[in-house]
Amino acid sequence: MLDKSYYQKTDEIISHYGRKPSALIPIMQDIQAEYRYLPGELLTYVAKEIGVKEAKAYSVATFYENFSFEPKGKYIIKVCDGTACHVRKSMPILEALQKELGLSKKKHTTDDMLFTVETVSCLGACGLAPTLTVNNEVHPTMTPEKALELLTELRGDSV
Repeated sequence: MLDKSYYQKTDEIISHYGRKPSALIPIMQDIQAEYRYLPGELLTYVAKEIGVKEAKAYSVATFYENFSFEPKGKYIIKVCDGTACHVRKSMPILEALQKELGLSKKKHTTDDMLFTVETVSCLGACGLAPTLTVNNEVHPTMTPEKALELLTELRGDSV
């Protein structure tokens, strides 16, 4: 059960876009930006409020890879595993991050909600491979060592 403040914030977002079905995606984007994930209870609430069937709202949310029903960390690290990055050894970078943070293929977010590590098919920076992003900021020509240094920097910023 979500706190009442989640619904109040969602009502603000809905009123910004208007109670119309065409506002579904922007509303979902704003909710996810606010909470770093899309709580299922809010998606059900939004559907009812804007006149969309709940199944439709869920089909949209699950179609777009950007939406997540799982809470994400403050720093979302996306490691590219596209062809250029893969051949230039992006997987050892992913493995180093997972080992350092105690994550795995099934567990993507640290218990302290500081880091989420995911793989993506392509970041569109093939000439800078291997790359990763932290909250959409590109970090080119990475190595496992540079990735661990980046974690140290990010941890320092969080203190």
